[in-house]
Amino acid sequence: MAMTTSHMPRPSFNNSQGIRFSQKPSWFRAQPRTKLNPSVNIKASAGVRKEDIVIVGAGIAGLATAVSLHRLGIGSVVLEQAASLRTGGTSLTLFKNGWRVLDAIGVADTLRGQFLEIQGMAVNSEDGRELRSFKFKDEDQTQEVRAVERRILLETLANELPPETVRFSSKLGKIQSSENGETLLQLTDGTTLLAKIVIGCDGIRSPIAKWMGFSEPKYAGYSAFRGLGVYPDGQPFAANVNYIYGRGLRAGYVPVSPTKVYWFICYNSPSSPGPKITDPALLRKQAKELVNNWPEELIRLIDLSPDETISKTPLVDRWLWPGLSPPASTGKVVLVGDAWHPMTPNLGQGACCALEDSVILTKKLANAIKSGPAAIEGALRAYGEERWPRVFPLTVRANLVGSLLQWDNQLVCSIRNNIVIPKLVRLGPVLEHTNFECEPLKA
Repeated sequence: MAMTTSHMPRPSFNNSQGIRFSQKPSWFRAQPRTKLNPSVNIKASAGVRKEDIVIVGAGIAGLATAVSLHRLGIGSVVLEQAASLRTGGTSLTLFKNGWRVLDAIGVADTLRGQFLEIQGMAVNSEDGRELRSFKFKDEDQTQEVRAVERRILLETLANELPPETVRFSSKLGKIQSSENGETLLQLTDGTTLLAKIVIGCDGIRSPIAKWMGFSEPKYAGYSAFRGLGVYPDGQPFAANVNYIYGRGLRAGYVPVSPTKVYWFICYNSPSSPGPKITDPALLRKQAKELVNNWPEELIRLIDLSPDETISKTPLVDRWLWPGLSPPASTGKVVLVGDAWHPMTPNLGQGACCALEDSVILTKKLANAIKSGPAAIEGALRAYGEERWPRVFPLTVRANLVGSLLQWDNQLVCSIRNNIVIPKLVRLGPVLEHTNFECEPLKA
């Protein structure tokens, strides 16, 4: 599920630098980077900083793409509008497809040692009755599920990059195509970049997606409270995902580590998500009121969550209708992750799909770079054509699953809780979408 954000100290990037664009064609040579006068006119070519690949956004999609490129000896610049990595918030659940990508880019083992492997899931009604339980390995011996703290995931990815790859306080103000097929990026501080390739990883409200003609993501009719309960002396839960289903209301919690447990509450608000609230005390109060008569462990989790981890977010998605939605790329500008295909978190696939995007795009770009500039646009189109049949059905499916789980009709909920979940649901088919193969990236 999506995370809250707040400024955290910038991590140090103390990894080896490697060689940028080693043995790459001369047309794709790294350019010298010099300090610009913020007032430089965008048309004054002498004042424009040239870059080969610019990634906009230092979230999961942006950093994973940068690390993937780096693994193949291809450098990039990552622009992040915040003053530091936006590593606040709670956690996200990664299934085996996400871990396959993290293995491929060489960071999975660093993360595995910090987070519990989830063994199964239990589904309960609001009165505490167990409706169904599963063990992941019973259905699929290769399945791997862990809830990962967003902060640690981002810092781990960032620390794999050469120093100065991520440029903070770099907010995109304007984007436009140049006559030679490159892309001009004007930042709000007056800096202007001329990029051979632009990769938009700038999230759900992506300015690059808007420039490319994509519609705004659509509100799904419900919102989510999220938080991270902290147990200094050790959390008491088994390593399972725990779901609680009510009428128009559901909740869940999953252990992240020996001392932390992620939780969420989804509630219907069909007409609008309501005003944005940032006061932690009010958010905590509203979350507890929604589940006041639910199992006590959920209430305690909310009470044990630090203020900075509690958030409320409207859930949105964008359906990439064939023939109606723009393609993933325009010229040499391409979208990755939530910037292209925001989806509701009901399948736990938002971050996993962003990670998949990053390696597929990287492989196609690496091959195109060897072939010359004429191959770049074709490679970006091929990426979109390969990924669309994957991400569009998942977006629709996540939305439909959310609608099923947010039902508030008493009869329908009774059928769901007494027939559909206990007797009809099979975990194997439900998690079939987590199958994804990915070979290690090596230069």
